[in-house]
Amino acid sequence: MNRPNRFTVPAAGDPLELTIRGLDILNDPHLNKGTSFTLEERKALGLSGLLPPHQADMEEQVQRVRENYEHLIDPLDKYVFLTAIADRNTTLFYQFLMGDLEETTPIMYTPTVGQACQRFGHIYRKNRGMYITRRHKGRIAEVLGNWPNPEVDIIVISDGSRILGLGDLGANGMGIPIGKLILYVVGAGLHPHRTLPILLDVGTNNEELLDDPLYLGITHRRVDPDEFYEIVDEFVEAARARWPNVLIQWEDFTNDKAFPLLHRYRDDVLSFNDDIQGTGAVALAGLLAAMRKLNGELSDQRIVFFGAGSAAVGIADMICAGIAEEHDMALEEARRLVWMVDSQGLVSTRRDGDLQQHKIPYAQDEDPAPTLLDVVKRIKPTVLIGCSGQPRTFTKDVVNAMYAHCPEPVIFALSNPTSKSECTAEEAYTWTEGNAIFASGSPFRRVRMGGRIFIPGQGNNMFIFPGMGLGAIVSGASKITDEMFFTAAKTLAHMVTDEELAAGTLYPDLSKIRQISLGIAASVCRLAWDNGLARYDEPEDIREHVRAAMWHPDYRPYVAV
Repeated sequence: MNRPNRFTVPAAGDPLELTIRGLDILNDPHLNKGTSFTLEERKALGLSGLLPPHQADMEEQVQRVRENYEHLIDPLDKYVFLTAIADRNTTLFYQFLMGDLEETTPIMYTPTVGQACQRFGHIYRKNRGMYITRRHKGRIAEVLGNWPNPEVDIIVISDGSRILGLGDLGANGMGIPIGKLILYVVGAGLHPHRTLPILLDVGTNNEELLDDPLYLGITHRRVDPDEFYEIVDEFVEAARARWPNVLIQWEDFTNDKAFPLLHRYRDDVLSFNDDIQGTGAVALAGLLAAMRKLNGELSDQRIVFFGAGSAAVGIADMICAGIAEEHDMALEEARRLVWMVDSQGLVSTRRDGDLQQHKIPYAQDEDPAPTLLDVVKRIKPTVLIGCSGQPRTFTKDVVNAMYAHCPEPVIFALSNPTSKSECTAEEAYTWTEGNAIFASGSPFRRVRMGGRIFIPGQGNNMFIFPGMGLGAIVSGASKITDEMFFTAAKTLAHMVTDEELAAGTLYPDLSKIRQISLGIAASVCRLAWDNGLARYDEPEDIREHVRAAMWHPDYRPYVAV
């Protein structure tokens, strides 16, 4: 039986009743307004004398942050500075971020978050989130009970085993769940107080970290698979017991864990893997937009992936499902349009050795080919997608070989961070005489060439997962389906304007992220209710209902009780 939806956010003018006083308010980042407390609030809440006498509005506070921020040059210094703001004043932090997303998103997430994770133990200031370790086996429910908020809508959890393209960073990977949840708040208005980043610390095999005296994680090697799944199972049970409708997002697990975790829980637990499903959806959206630009069909493309891990398979699965649905084609037939290249060359049924399970559906009946260049010359792809984490592997020879048979090659260099990108935007445009249709995982600057300005598209998962999460939470979905991701991809692709396509970009401007997330969330909600997956009663106007559930970084008035 469905029940009324509880997800509404009070308007900025609605007062919040506080029972605590003085420094307890100022030390709570979700309540602290800093110098914006009114004189009446200061008197009623025991704040008189604890703040400078001047009352500042939000605009003035943002200007003060901006002046200090602009003095900083190094991106990591900017990251540390903004994190300190978040630790003091959540509302001000998000107001500043949302004022210039093009500038701040790369600071708080990729590429800078990669540096922050590498240096996590050295720049650590204050706890944000929770750590679950093997020491907590048998009492994980007790440990989760230490989190002070009785209402949590979403958990992002990682074991730090495959952070971006940087590998095993162990407990240092906490920067990823923190960063991902920041994007949920910025992108879709999830309430920051109802989010929980978790690092599953089951050890690390990174020798540098094990030898680092400032490493903050457990200093033993990773546990065996049996113990790993015992810990995860206990965590899932405990999390759902405390927060029955919580959404769990699996983040940055190695391939041997990512796929099993997704399939282990997807039908019984509200959960998804952004590296697999989110990446797949955002890449599919970019390809659908590219087809608009080319006036082509996905079913006519020859698609080569460089990399055959979770991201590549997630994208391929999404593309093939889309082709099969749109063209009434068997899924197996659609998969024949995809070739994958891993560290051993072409993924083929004819090569020696066993293939990993997730690669088998994409193994082609082809003779082995040892290099990407060999594959490009043989297959003659129209679409080349990089998910390898291997920088500069889309060489001039590779791109030229593709351009020789394809006058408008679609080139997606999706590996993060920027330092791991398979090629730069400038290289893709230069080597194809400005004819490439390019997208990357991390941002690249505009490219000037031959009197034209190219705006590289960024296949940022932020276009998909915030709206997906918001839609699932607001509808009270019991699970997240592949159809939801496919619908999200199509919704995103339709939001790209003709002007944006003409400028070379395949994605909307990031400044529109809240409208994008609103549209995706409404589509997800529609599917949840249509397919009987929603726990809450359907509202008369889904879009307006979603809009009402989105939090905005505005100060509310406080009253003492």
